[in-house]
Amino acid sequence: MKVMVMVKASASSEAGKMPSEALLTAMGEFNAQLVDAGVMESGEGLKPSSEGYRVHFNGSERTVSQGPFAATNELVAGFWVWNVNSMEEALEWVKKCPNPMEEASDIEIRALYGMEDFADADPSGEIAAQEDELRQTLEMQKSSVRNYLFFAGRCQEALDFYTQHLGAKVEFKMHFNESPEPMPADMLQKGFENKIMHAAFKVGDVTILASDGCNDTDTFSGFSLALTVPNEPQAHRVFNALAQDGKVVMPLAKVFWSPLYGQVTDKFGVAWMIMLPDA
Repeated sequence: MKVMVMVKASASSEAGKMPSEALLTAMGEFNAQLVDAGVMESGEGLKPSSEGYRVHFNGSERTVSQGPFAATNELVAGFWVWNVNSMEEALEWVKKCPNPMEEASDIEIRALYGMEDFADADPSGEIAAQEDELRQTLEMQKSSVRNYLFFAGRCQEALDFYTQHLGAKVEFKMHFNESPEPMPADMLQKGFENKIMHAAFKVGDVTILASDGCNDTDTFSGFSLALTVPNEPQAHRVFNALAQDGKVVMPLAKVFWSPLYGQVTDKFGVAWMIMLPDA
């Protein structure tokens, strides 16, 4: 279940008083524990209500008022969104939290609604499907795409050329014989052990990924798009969609550089590398 954990405002937070170094350190350590436990999804602090606005709705009328707002104990100074197994688990985590204010303070926990809570108002499931589509769209907006070039044994030559003529900066380079895992038998052409397995170089503000590939017989006919997605369900969804009427080159699997990685060529002949970011 998802919960919102709200730090209630205090006189000091409404006055804009910044936390001490000791408090920032303690809260940072607590946040690290939440992340390590896989509980924390997001968390932010809010500026005083004096820098905020409220919009009052009454039918078609909209009335705007500017802070500060009264009833400090009803305001929120910061929040987390946690994914926990139960409200009891959320309570146990809150009890471990350092006092978020220099003075006495309160933290409120509220469960978030899920679409299943609105089942009676959505008997066909159409609204739930729309919400799921919106969620997927939001997740995909966090994705990134990079060009991945294969040079059939001439990668170092290409890196040198781009460095000399384009001012490229090589940010990372690994040869096949430096791989922390042995290459599959007969995958590499003889003599390619010293070739570049993976490299990253920057031209201007764009980072390009590159490799020698596994042999020198493949002609340079294009490139692969490396798509990093935010989570495992999205990786499987995107991979399966691209594989439909296409060709799976390497099924999604855990590799040493990514928790999940696979290669697929779509029905239009575009080569894709789908991966999760390394933790």
